[in-house]
Amino acid sequence: MTPILAILFYITFPALVLYLCHRFPVLEKLGAALICFVTGMVLANIGAVPAGLGGVQKIIMSISVPLAIPLMIFPTDIRRWTGMAGKSLLSFFIFALSLILVAAVGYVIYAGTIHEAHKIAGMYVAGFTGATMNFMSVALALKANPETIVVATAASWFIEIFWLLFMMFLGQRVIGLFLKPFDFQKGGGQSISDEAEAACAGEDAGFDSYAGIFGREKFIPMLAAFGISLVIFAIGTGLYYISPEEYNMTVLMLAVSTLGICCSFLPRVRKIEMSYPLGQYIILIFCITIATTVDFSELLKASGNIIVYTILVIFGSTLLHIIICRPIGIDRDTQIITATAGIFSPVFVPVVASSLKNREVIVGGLAAGIIGYAIGNYLGITTAYFFKAWL
Repeated sequence: MTPILAILFYITFPALVLYLCHRFPVLEKLGAALICFVTGMVLANIGAVPAGLGGVQKIIMSISVPLAIPLMIFPTDIRRWTGMAGKSLLSFFIFALSLILVAAVGYVIYAGTIHEAHKIAGMYVAGFTGATMNFMSVALALKANPETIVVATAASWFIEIFWLLFMMFLGQRVIGLFLKPFDFQKGGGQSISDEAEAACAGEDAGFDSYAGIFGREKFIPMLAAFGISLVIFAIGTGLYYISPEEYNMTVLMLAVSTLGICCSFLPRVRKIEMSYPLGQYIILIFCITIATTVDFSELLKASGNIIVYTILVIFGSTLLHIIICRPIGIDRDTQIITATAGIFSPVFVPVVASSLKNREVIVGGLAAGIIGYAIGNYLGITTAYFFKAWL
């Protein structure tokens, strides 16, 4: 495989995965990112990826995530979301605090036995508040080894599946033993107008849809969004080259995140429909690329303590979240939906809300998840450097 063919494969393979996910519901439930990761690791470990592609892989991994971050942030109306669901946002920030505290305890325990433990802690804090986009961007910002990234990603997805099943089928019953039920008459204490709820429902409906992406009305604005992202990436790259080598990727990631948030305040940028799906597609390119760099034998040797640490972080932070929510008066459904928005993403909020039989928590959950997108990078990077310096 020549470098040109490798680039074409990395760019086009996610399109095939998305098509198959659209055709076969079972694949859609697995998720395109997971399929890209598994496929890439299989190809790398059966000898299908030739030697000598390291340069191509490094370039793609270095530019894909910084390009995707602004595109996925552009649609965020931060002012609207922050004013929409007060108790949900309070619950979400409590969850983020719980996540950092439990990650710190785990770090103290495993820092001597897990390679790049502070980087994994930062990746988890970012990923469990701001989903895959933030997980990957912090991994690059901290210059984590590819094996570390894939092991941590695999461990988190493995544990997340069990967490999600628990929340969907047993969460209300078990957590309801500790937290009060949702008050449907008061809307859980969230003052949300019918107009706001309808607006959010409409936004969520097309949150990550690729329908009509090649139509003139969507394709041309999408190209404009990509052009803005390129400009942001160029600015971030300039800052990268004038920053100290140890922190240059951190500077790049924070720069593109901050500039993406700034652009989200511009209505014309925020209303570009295909910005988020395009960013999501670029993340899939990163997933398949980095997966083809991993030696599976090294992955198996390195994964034991990371899995235990992941269990501690996900379930431990959820338990601490519940404990803090009780005296504050946050209800059971709000706790579940805001933790879901953090650990997974806003896309999973309607799914879990449906299992809770409570559509009224959807808007609050979406608000929490959107804010998580905006702050995840900052929390993750700060956590990693603080743990390394002080714990």
